[in-house]
Amino acid sequence: MATDEKQTKKRAPEITEDPIGSRKMPKRAAACSDFKEKSLRISKKDLVVETKKDEAAVEEVLAVRLTAGQEDGRPCRRLTDFTFHDSNGVSQPFEMLEVNDIFITGLILPLQEKAGKDKENAIRSEGFGRIEEWAISGYEDGSPVIWISTEIADYDCIKPSGSYKKFYDHFYAKASACVEVYKKLSTSSGGNLSLDELLAGVVRAMSGMKCFSGGQSIRDFIVSQGDFIYNQLIGLDGTSKTDVLFVEMPVLAALRDESSKLVDVAQDQPFSGNLRIGPKSGDESMKGLSATSPVEEDEDLKLARVLQEEERWRSMKQKNARGSTSSSSKYYIKINEDEIANDYPLPAYYKTSNEETDEYIIFDSGLDVQNIEDLPRSMLHDWALYNSDARLVPLELLPMKPCAEIDVTIFGSGIMTADDGSGYNFDGDSTNSSSGSGDSEIDGIPVFLSAIKEWVIEFGSSMVSVSIRTDMAWYRLGRPSKQYAPWYEQVLKTARLAISIITLLKEQIRVARLSFTDVIKKISELSKDHPAFISSKPELVERYVVVHGQIILQQFSEFPDANIKKCAFVIGLAKKMEERHHSKWLVKKKQLLQRNEQNLNPRDAIVPVVSKRKAMQATTTRLINRIWGGFYSNYSPEESNEEIHSEVKEVDENEELEENVEEDALEEKLVITEKTETPSSAPRQTKSRSGSKEVKWNGESVGKLPTGEALYKRAIVHGDEIAVRGAVLVQVDESESVPAIYLVEYMFEKKNGTKMFHGRTMQRGCQTVLGNTANEREIFLTNECMDFQLEEVQESVYVDIRSMPWGHQHRKANANFDKIDRARAEERKKNDLPTEYYCKSLYCPERGAFVALPYDSMGLGSGSCQACESKEADDGGENFKLVASLASFIYRGTKYIIDDYVYVSPYYFSSEREAEIFKGGRNVGLKAYAICQLLEICGPKQLKKVDANSLQVKVRRFFRPEDISVEKAYSSDIRELYYSEEMHTILVDEIEGKCEIRKKKDLGPQDVPFISDHVFFCEYLYDPASGSLKQLPSNINLRYSAGKLNDGATSRKNKGKCKEGEIDSEFIKQNESRLTTLDIFAGCGGLSEGLEKSGKLHLRVSNTKWAIEYEEAAGDAFKLNHPGSLVFINNCNVILRAIMEKSGDADDCISTPEAAELAAKLDQEEVNNLPLPGEVDFINGGPPCQGFSGMNRFNQSTWSKVQCEMILAFLSFAEYYRPKYFLLENVRNFVSFNQGQTFRLTLASLLEMGYQVRFGILEAGAFGVPQSRKRAFIWAASPEELLPEWPEPMHVFAAPELKISMAEKLQYSAVRSTTKGAPFRPLTVRDTIGDLPPVGNGASNASLEYQGEPISWFQKKIRGSVERLIDHISKEMNELNLIRCQRIPKRPGADWRDLPDEKVKLSNGQLVDLIPWCLPNTAKRHNQWKGLFGRLDWDGNFPTSITDPQPMGKVGMCFHPEQDRIVTVRECARSQGFPDSYKFSGAVLHKHRQIGNAVPPPLAYALGKKLKEAVESKRRGS
Repeated sequence: MATDEKQTKKRAPEITEDPIGSRKMPKRAAACSDFKEKSLRISKKDLVVETKKDEAAVEEVLAVRLTAGQEDGRPCRRLTDFTFHDSNGVSQPFEMLEVNDIFITGLILPLQEKAGKDKENAIRSEGFGRIEEWAISGYEDGSPVIWISTEIADYDCIKPSGSYKKFYDHFYAKASACVEVYKKLSTSSGGNLSLDELLAGVVRAMSGMKCFSGGQSIRDFIVSQGDFIYNQLIGLDGTSKTDVLFVEMPVLAALRDESSKLVDVAQDQPFSGNLRIGPKSGDESMKGLSATSPVEEDEDLKLARVLQEEERWRSMKQKNARGSTSSSSKYYIKINEDEIANDYPLPAYYKTSNEETDEYIIFDSGLDVQNIEDLPRSMLHDWALYNSDARLVPLELLPMKPCAEIDVTIFGSGIMTADDGSGYNFDGDSTNSSSGSGDSEIDGIPVFLSAIKEWVIEFGSSMVSVSIRTDMAWYRLGRPSKQYAPWYEQVLKTARLAISIITLLKEQIRVARLSFTDVIKKISELSKDHPAFISSKPELVERYVVVHGQIILQQFSEFPDANIKKCAFVIGLAKKMEERHHSKWLVKKKQLLQRNEQNLNPRDAIVPVVSKRKAMQATTTRLINRIWGGFYSNYSPEESNEEIHSEVKEVDENEELEENVEEDALEEKLVITEKTETPSSAPRQTKSRSGSKEVKWNGESVGKLPTGEALYKRAIVHGDEIAVRGAVLVQVDESESVPAIYLVEYMFEKKNGTKMFHGRTMQRGCQTVLGNTANEREIFLTNECMDFQLEEVQESVYVDIRSMPWGHQHRKANANFDKIDRARAEERKKNDLPTEYYCKSLYCPERGAFVALPYDSMGLGSGSCQACESKEADDGGENFKLVASLASFIYRGTKYIIDDYVYVSPYYFSSEREAEIFKGGRNVGLKAYAICQLLEICGPKQLKKVDANSLQVKVRRFFRPEDISVEKAYSSDIRELYYSEEMHTILVDEIEGKCEIRKKKDLGPQDVPFISDHVFFCEYLYDPASGSLKQLPSNINLRYSAGKLNDGATSRKNKGKCKEGEIDSEFIKQNESRLTTLDIFAGCGGLSEGLEKSGKLHLRVSNTKWAIEYEEAAGDAFKLNHPGSLVFINNCNVILRAIMEKSGDADDCISTPEAAELAAKLDQEEVNNLPLPGEVDFINGGPPCQGFSGMNRFNQSTWSKVQCEMILAFLSFAEYYRPKYFLLENVRNFVSFNQGQTFRLTLASLLEMGYQVRFGILEAGAFGVPQSRKRAFIWAASPEELLPEWPEPMHVFAAPELKISMAEKLQYSAVRSTTKGAPFRPLTVRDTIGDLPPVGNGASNASLEYQGEPISWFQKKIRGSVERLIDHISKEMNELNLIRCQRIPKRPGADWRDLPDEKVKLSNGQLVDLIPWCLPNTAKRHNQWKGLFGRLDWDGNFPTSITDPQPMGKVGMCFHPEQDRIVTVRECARSQGFPDSYKFSGAVLHKHRQIGNAVPPPLAYALGKKLKEAVESKRRGS
């Protein structure tokens, strides 16, 4: 009987009986086994492997056995240091698997990596195989994993041998292309991409791969592999979670077709080279061959395709190699200090009498800056550079590009000022600058810098500018100090030499004619008065050019003329430098910042008074130290995966978006999928166990379900007793390695006799947002549930439904219990006993929360399930129901009746929206909801078939002021509406919600510019035809909304009703319920201001009794505005130490000796004022996280860095006081710091304390703040309190849904995006500052008359009863920047690009460029420097408020729309929502800093309203 060879090849004798699901290869893998089929018996003689024979080499079967772990079914191993070769031992490309038998030589390792033991466990095997199959996986993780299979085992290909890498790279690049295309197409919008968009995205993603020279080569490669990629991805359709099949995606088919065209062209145009496939046209001996065997013809075509593909790859690699030899982009040739020493002065040491400030203090608020190009930019005058010994050193010792393994560290000092675009060095005056400062004293901040990471030279025909970069900022170098000037002169001299050489080459008709030697000769012929003169001796000129060559090469690389860049002189210079055997540094790709935890500048130690904010290890409680310290000492991610995930892709800067869009893109990287399906509560189809033991009830029935099935409390399953409220293991998905845990809610018997239980999912901590920070024994109840057959239960599992006593008084007892519990768990683990789990929280990923367990409704066995009820309630909200009388309907959970007022999509009446053309105008054209009155429900023909997409309703439209004109909107109340006779018939689907119209007098007073109620008023009639507006006629009977009036109106109506001397009991009750609050990292008090105002005077929820702030000026500002608060201006680490010592808990406090010493020195009165545990109800604050902002990977020193983070101290305050409520505020990127570890550890810490937790990101602009400001928040509430919900966004604002990536490919948004509509329009710059009087550049009058009444609704609310305007003061620009500001047109979107290209004469006679020279020369790489020297738009919004507004700063749009100046302190304060009565402290820069660091009070107010609701609901419930 004949044997089918293909079947024989695929079948592994050891596993023929095993199901495919038992193999541990990833379920998402596209595989290939379509290889050439032939039988081949391998003799020992044939197995000649051209590698060094290892004595440890063994047969594959033995190697697999020796590396076995705990596994079921087919063996899986890792393979490293491998080579794929033919039967003769000759290495073969991976692709040759399709046409030849390929064997393996390499190290076999266990599949599960063991730390530090890989080499010990590796077994070498040679010439084993053959390879039967290959597969690509890793699609979901974003990095390719390549598997190969022999008859014995499956292998994860980890790393090829050094000699085989050149063969393997090709296939790895193909696999990477498949994964990147998958990532682009598996998003919600992936299927709608065009081919160009797809290719552009994949090119960017693969630009970091070393095997490609540039974007074009990557693009060509991807197109050439189009057919391969297509076949791989359509093979995933059976397992992909995308809504659309890959085979149905037009863009994927287009990629395949584009690849086919490439193949057709290749066939029409023979290969360049000696490769020939097939017979010559005249070769008679080969005629008729194709007809003899169609199989042979297929094999030839396959071989032709593989060889052609390999030839194309080699050709591309050769091009890459040629490109790298003519480019200095890959390696940076290190300058040899000995060779340049004679060009510099004798050694000297840096000296200064200035009291310098650590740059970390100045820039420590830039937490959300991660990209190098987004760093703030300043100028540095009177500067010097030195090493760690304070010895002056040349700048050119430092590479001009970020390089790996740099062994040079250079620091700097100088006077920092705003960068006005000047600071250029002219020929003939090498150490002067265009700022015209001369010898006059410079007004700036003396600073010392952290380590300089790179420097750049920018040049023109007559000027040179040098900039340096630290991890905190860019600095353009002005005039150096007199001491350092001789060191700087050499850099400028070399830069001028490079410019002269470029000029010389440009004058040549043919650049290639001048060799390196020719150029050296011409330079030696220059006259002594020429700026580039070196020497008249060519050999001395050559020495100088070569030893300083990197400065010259960098200037050539930046020159736009390609002929100049690649000229013979450049090639010759690079060759000469290499001949001197200079060290080479590998140039890094552009990447995110990686900041140190402190400034290592020696000045930090030399001048003790300089930096009070020297990094201090955080003071913590033992619990916080254990959680964080334990994690960083134990967690060690796989090196290979870490390298993949922390790799930073180079970004095409031409495609950079504006600041806020860049932030949105960053967040999208955190989000993987748009929707995750929730398991249904309906019974599943299950397979019966064959041979299972008897399942029987243990006890009598205890009742019946509504459907008649009998309920039971206990059952015996496979010999185990299963009880209601107990937990069981069930293998739901065979692909999951760990069975799922379910809480038994109730058990019942179907009428057909099947014994069932209703189970509620309990997720392991690692499956939640906590990820790897979770306690391995803690599991979380969820609201996912389903029915199971009892016979599916594998076994019961112990879960302690834990409820710990709450409060500061139970801390120590709970800590002792936890210590004993952990010791017991460790002992069980050592003895290989089953894990005992515990559960104390309900996990709600769709709400971004962990809440207290519903102890009273869990596992009652009564047939009810809270999860089912919750799901039914949620599903019911989506249903549409029409009442038969046509008097009302229910839509999305809301009931609508005739005469109700409703929100309607704004684009039903107008689809127009103006383009977003610049940063400040991003809200222009966005519209609030239209408001209509429901008049009639149009009767459908068939009630049963009607839905929201078919039912029509008749409505009356009300107009808003902005519907009439911009001017009307500006001068009107934002809540005002106009009645009209305009009627429309719309679909119910256009309705967005309900609102109310009341009489204006019933709205009540309002002190803050934030609205939380959906209430409007109407007093006028508007005729859209004529445009007339008149008082509402008496014959129009407007039906006002019924119901309870708001708190303000009620309190106003009841005013004066109490008898004299009588105390309102409600007032006392409300006042007693106010939360005594501790504000940490309080700043000037923006968070406290909003929280305290969230309610009328006697209804406020928060009373900030204490505040801690480190900066003196900010602390003084807090005191000015919160006179009833005790403000501690000190380091919070010192304060926490003092508090714990005062309370007798010093043994539970972990702090530095320095913190303990400073705590002991505190004034006794200050110590007496410190709050004790039990006195604090609410802790809030925004801890700075400087060290995390750029930390992109783990390393051995990570814990030492983490210990300096204030987040640990902040959490320790909460852990020690155990307040009822806790609120953490931070920058939006807090959720992604340190790959999200900081965020996850924060959640884990709060959960370990016993808190309920909610997390999310909010856009302040949607809550009544006229600027874009995204912030992350974490709420925590004790298990005895209600966890506050998120406030509803009330204003239209151009921002996407701000999502946080969760486990299991789920994402969560705290609130919806309001881009498509909201109750109120966005607030504009005109709304915010249009009433303020004009002031000039550098205005310094701290108190002014308003000179007019407030006009807009916002102005009236923000001004309040204040009679004089304070802090309407402005930073003073220098003369040049003032001239530039005056020349910027007074129109929306105007910035530096509108300046005329001309020179201006300064008052000192200096002639300078009006356009900052660096901007047009670098605009292409920096998104055109959009917004720098920009004016605000009256009808747009403010950009994100920063701590130091300046025209050349990160947010350069800081000019007033009409006045020639930078925005004032008061204008910035209004943009943050601070009332005009709010005071700031210190100089102008201090005040800007206080505002830029603050939480906008309206956003804090919105959060406070929800806190108030939670507190009142709890009080009413109790």
